[in-house]
Amino acid sequence: MNTSPELNTPIVHRDTLPGARYWSLVVKRGFCLRLVDRDGRANVSTLLYNPINPLERYNAPDTLKGQHTSKLTRGNMLYSDMGRVMMSIVDDSLGWHDTIGGISDAAMVREKYGEHGYQQYGNDFYRSGRELFLIELEKWNLGRRDLVPNLNFFSKVHADADGTLMFDPEHSQPGAHIDLRAEMDTLVVLNTAPHPMDADPEYRPGEIDLVIYRSEPVVPAYDYCVNFRPENARAYANTAIHNCQEAYS
Repeated sequence: MNTSPELNTPIVHRDTLPGARYWSLVVKRGFCLRLVDRDGRANVSTLLYNPINPLERYNAPDTLKGQHTSKLTRGNMLYSDMGRVMMSIVDDSLGWHDTIGGISDAAMVREKYGEHGYQQYGNDFYRSGRELFLIELEKWNLGRRDLVPNLNFFSKVHADADGTLMFDPEHSQPGAHIDLRAEMDTLVVLNTAPHPMDADPEYRPGEIDLVIYRSEPVVPAYDYCVNFRPENARAYANTAIHNCQEAYS
């Protein structure tokens, strides 16, 4: 099911990613990546890298402290560890995406869901978020040392009155979407394993739709994301310098 708003702009790529699978692509500057939760059960764990210099990657602490938040929604930008903006959230139907929940590992999956290996179940075997990330990162000559704190789109983790972190199982809805505008060429690495804090006893990862489309030109003085926080404007200016250097190198 896809009930996200129709796009009135050229679409250059479409794909569907089943649950517990992986995906990666370099999203070029000037294009947007739309993610759509097909059935309301999706969790999209995400990492971002500079494809020219993968040592530059999404930095969770800078993203959160620079924008005074622990969650992400429209207006927020995703900072790299070099003080630049990799992607901006230009549209969002949920208002909350998780930045602190992390990913599952093999031990967590076995403890929660039991043994469900490849020898017995073939391609329906259970895989952790960590395993899926590592499989996809290998395609770009990246590995364990390149794993950093990730994003979890369509998931909500919040603190209760006692400070205990809670996962909201009813947060997303069928057709929920988020649009990410690439402010620099960005390697996007995704997996759709269940969120590690999801208490559902069944292994039921949700599938998503992906759409890449050409974005509208950015006018910094009027752009919602650039002006969402003063720190965003400074990070965007750093990115503009980087893009000029790349163009003339």
